Amino acid sequence: MDANVSPPGGRVLPRLDDGVAVAVLESLPQEMLGVRDAFLRYFGRRIGRRVPIALVPQALEEPRLGLATSDEEAVGRARRRARSLRERLGDAYHFHVAVEGALDRVAVDGEERVFVRSWSVVAGLGGEAWGASGSLEIPRRLLGDGIDSRLAAPGKRRGGGLISSLTGGAVNRRSAVAESTFNALCSLVYGVYDSHPLRVPGAPRSN
Repeated sequence: MDANVSPPGGRVLPRLDDGVAVAVLESLPQEMLGVRDAFLRYFGRRIGRRVPIALVPQALEEPRLGLATSDEEAVGRARRRARSLRERLGDAYHFHVAVEGALDRVAVDGEERVFVRSWSVVAGLGGEAWGASGSLEIPRRLLGDGIDSRLAAPGKRRGGGLISSLTGGAVNRRSAVAESTFNALCSLVYGVYDSHPLRVPGAPRSN
């Protein structure tokens, strides 16, 4: 990896055009692949060629929980874990990522609906951003009088997850995590590198 460079009047920023190192909280294979898909998509589009992505899983230092039962709970969990990775690993990685699934209630005119989606928190480049996937309503007949605790059980996240079950596999946990991580990454990197989000102005290209 090239040495860091410092833009005029700015903080030291890493070169990202030669490779990106990502620490991601260890999770299900579908989720890990989704994070990798997001980084490949983002940096490949920005640079115009395939960029090496080193995705390194990090052990979860607490019991795995089921789906969060609100967006706030999901973001809170992911944020704590991404920050924990950053504090523990420091500058060894460019980015630190944690993802969570959420069931969230939306009430309009006294009628409540429940939706499922993915949330990602990406920390790096001196900042932090949150991203969400699209939402999918859970059919009311599956809910009964409210969110069934079985919907939030860890086992429901395997084999593509609840979203995959509801869409017949057209959308799965991997694609939802890829979307939420990509959205967070776009917000995090936007404007950080001036007119070009990946190379510091004036910095020489590597051969």
